[in-house]
Amino acid sequence: MLRIHLPRILLALIFILAGFNGWVVILGYDPVFPTSPKAMELLTGYLLVLEKSTELLGGLLLLFNIFTPAILAIFAPIVVNIFLFHIFEDPALLPLAIVVSGLEGYLLWIYRDHYKGLLERKGKLPM
Repeated sequence: MLRIHLPRILLALIFILAGFNGWVVILGYDPVFPTSPKAMELLTGYLLVLEKSTELLGGLLLLFNIFTPAILAIFAPIVVNIFLFHIFEDPALLPLAIVVSGLEGYLLWIYRDHYKGLLERKGKLPM
């Protein structure tokens, strides 16, 4: 059980802290934790609010193990974007991006049985 819960809780805490840190910036204060200046330039207005709200809410749901497979599916494109952003634009936080990507990938593998129906062909395709 520890091999499932520990990575889930760690990923949840990372997203909760990132979401909280983003909301601190949204509210006009200096960030509590280090942020990527390039990411702050890219994420402005509604996009920053959407991203940080998703991280915060998804992290809380992940922490309390509510809708975990769905949250992991929602976080997947966000994690890919974080990883690629830090490879190509801002390598300073790349170690954290690698940790987040590893945790996400591991948890997706653990919960892989929940996604089997998404990849099955249900019948004939319309012509």
